[in-house]
Amino acid sequence: MYRHIRVFCVLALTQILGWGAVGLLPVLAARIAADLGVDLAPVFLGTSVMFVAMGLCAPVAGRGFRRFGARRVMACGAVGIGAGLGIMGLARGMVVFLLSWGVIGVAGAAFLTTAAYAWLAGYAGRDAGTGARNLIGLLMLVTALAGTVFWPVTALLDLHLGWRGTAFAYAGAMVVLAAPLVAFGLHDTGAGAGGTAARGTRPDRRIFGLIVLAVTLNSFVTFGIDSIGIELFRALGAETAMAVAIASALGVFKLGGRLVDLAGGRRWDGLSTALVSGALIPAGVLAVVLAGPGQGGPGWAGLGGYLCLFGIGSGAFAVARATMPLVFFAPRDYASAMAVIALPMNLINALAPPALAALLVATGPRFVLGLLAAISLGALGALWCLSRMRRAQVADGGGVIS
Repeated sequence: MYRHIRVFCVLALTQILGWGAVGLLPVLAARIAADLGVDLAPVFLGTSVMFVAMGLCAPVAGRGFRRFGARRVMACGAVGIGAGLGIMGLARGMVVFLLSWGVIGVAGAAFLTTAAYAWLAGYAGRDAGTGARNLIGLLMLVTALAGTVFWPVTALLDLHLGWRGTAFAYAGAMVVLAAPLVAFGLHDTGAGAGGTAARGTRPDRRIFGLIVLAVTLNSFVTFGIDSIGIELFRALGAETAMAVAIASALGVFKLGGRLVDLAGGRRWDGLSTALVSGALIPAGVLAVVLAGPGQGGPGWAGLGGYLCLFGIGSGAFAVARATMPLVFFAPRDYASAMAVIALPMNLINALAPPALAALLVATGPRFVLGLLAAISLGALGALWCLSRMRRAQVADGGGVIS
């Protein structure tokens, strides 16, 4: 038990450090823009560059997890993120600044999130279907605190060191703390999640395609709303303070959704969570549209439905998108599956904010909400098809695809 707690703490600490380090723009963007002599918008383009690079490199990272093991790849990724942050601290113009985010994205594919899930799937061993799911849910719950922990730290470092010094400090932390903790604090689970050079049979393309479709569509909706939520509710008539309060409250309900899934333990699997949460997401979006306007913004009924349904649904789906593959694929195929899923998901995460912001200006908030509801209903349709295929698989006497 002590060993389980120790290795999980190492993994959680390094993931919080990684996401906290790369999540510095919300605090430092204005200072960076002023120092580089550019507007604020190009600075935030760095995050999009990171997600595109992470997505494009995810399949390569997946092959690395399988060939060398997640621990070794993660240690290299931590050093790479440190190098990217170091380049950022040296940037005197936008070209080098955006290049630094490209380096962070390439390294992030090897270190952030997917790599941690791949290691957990291998660590869970024979109990990967349920054990890894529970560990992934717990890791998601803990790493959600990255912004809460690191934004004040970033602001404090900026006050004393400036934004460049802050970037250098985080670069050093990734190289001196995160990389050794991963390299020596986690044991080797073997190449891939299920043993050296093990190769499963070819996964069912239909099942894999439906998982990718459901995850990608809902990522567009949830990440998009996270990015433009304040402006969306301002466009619906809410005052700025009210819009910020709604966005903050949504984070609490998302955390509640993750807690509900975690509390479920062994009572349901990733696909069951995905089906329920996938239905709550469009219901929450439609609640705002159908409830009509209230005084100073959306009506209270619609707002309550949005927070409860969309907040809890999107929080639970964040766990489900990482655990659904464990329902259909053997543990040794998990890392490869998640790496391929990460490609379209990260590209969508990069596309959603500017696309939805442009649509919000051009068409208004209700069209945007209707579009998001339609997209999430498409994701629910893909999940329903997956549920039918799972029932047929069970009826035929099959388990996970191995």
